[in-house]
Amino acid sequence: MTYCAGVMIDAGMVLASDSRTNAGVDNISTFRKMKTFERPGDRVIVIVNSGNLAMTQATLNHLEQDIRHGDLRHSLMNVASMWEAAELVGNALREVRGRDGPFLMNNNVDAGANFIIGGQIAGESQRLFLVYSEGNFIEATAETPYFQIGEVKYGKPIIDRVITPGTTLDDAVKCVLVSFDSTMRSNLSVGLPVDLVCYARDSLRLTHVRRFDEQDPYMTALRQQWGEGVRRAFAELPRLEWNGGI
Repeated sequence: MTYCAGVMIDAGMVLASDSRTNAGVDNISTFRKMKTFERPGDRVIVIVNSGNLAMTQATLNHLEQDIRHGDLRHSLMNVASMWEAAELVGNALREVRGRDGPFLMNNNVDAGANFIIGGQIAGESQRLFLVYSEGNFIEATAETPYFQIGEVKYGKPIIDRVITPGTTLDDAVKCVLVSFDSTMRSNLSVGLPVDLVCYARDSLRLTHVRRFDEQDPYMTALRQQWGEGVRRAFAELPRLEWNGGI
């Protein structure tokens, strides 16, 4: 299991992914689940993924192979819109699932994979998409400004309470990291390192990319202060007054 999130606000985007994979309690490994594609001044595309590791890696390799073929194929580096980029991801996933999926199903192996793709291409606004295992996709809106994939339930409440179109990038970063901390605290199949990208709208370049590991002082401080803040807020909740008293 894994956890990935992508948030789009007026000021830009924050995308993050954990790096834990687990094929049983005695087979836990670390793999990066974020890929960036950038041509400064022209495009920034960030992809995070969850699901079957072989499927996600094969899909990304397919996309990279298209880039290596240059102008001979449509690729993430020459499409004109983020919608086309999401379509490329979906098509690549369908091709990989069509090739490998039946063999995995014959051995009762889940071939599911999901992707969040966000970024901006010169000439259009920033956009954020969720690509499903079947290759189809949906786009984030002002009413639904974020997507999660993987182990989503523990990190959802903080994003629901904090993120609005007017949230600052700094606050969005803190919110996403708290979302990851809450998930890691409740589910051992999600864990550090966490990769995070903070993209400023219309900048068309990546300047804020960070990996948080177990020794990262910011992540340690955030975890401690958030835990203390939750306990303090709980202690300050009003006492329930029962009819007749207790």
